[in-house]
Amino acid sequence: MRFLSVTLLALKAAKALRERQDRPSSMNDQNSNDPLHGVTLEQILVSLVERYGWDSLGTSIDIRCFNYDPSIKSSLKFLRRTPWARKKVEELYLRSKKNLWEK
Repeated sequence: MRFLSVTLLALKAAKALRERQDRPSSMNDQNSNDPLHGVTLEQILVSLVERYGWDSLGTSIDIRCFNYDPSIKSSLKFLRRTPWARKKVEELYLRSKKNLWEK
């Protein structure tokens, strides 16, 4: 009896999963146009530091966490709390990626 109930639950779960996969998700449609979808702030920052280095990054975006004793951890903390700075970092990242794609 117990085996039967477990099997029924597994069949119901599999059916629900198939139904979800067949149905287009509006959330996936909304995010598909966002070039930053799936990219974390840490990935963005690491990519920019590898590409430009802290000195050039501090020149491009004049914020203290890039110019004085820079680190990924302190920069992430500041960028998560400061929307205008995060926007500038994201814009620089998108411009740098666009330049790579054009080459």
